[in-house]
Amino acid sequence: MGATHFLTKTLPKVTAEMALSVLAYNLTRVMNTIGTKRLIAAIEA
Repeated sequence: MGATHFLTKTLPKVTAEMALSVLAYNLTRVMNTIGTKRLIAAIEA
């Protein structure tokens, strides 16, 4: 993802930033594994 440091300063904000980063990473892995169309179909179901 390229991030080497956090952009926020307090622990709750860093926690939220890390959670968003992990979510983006996991969604990228799912899109590469099963494809975007199947992912959207699974979300809609």
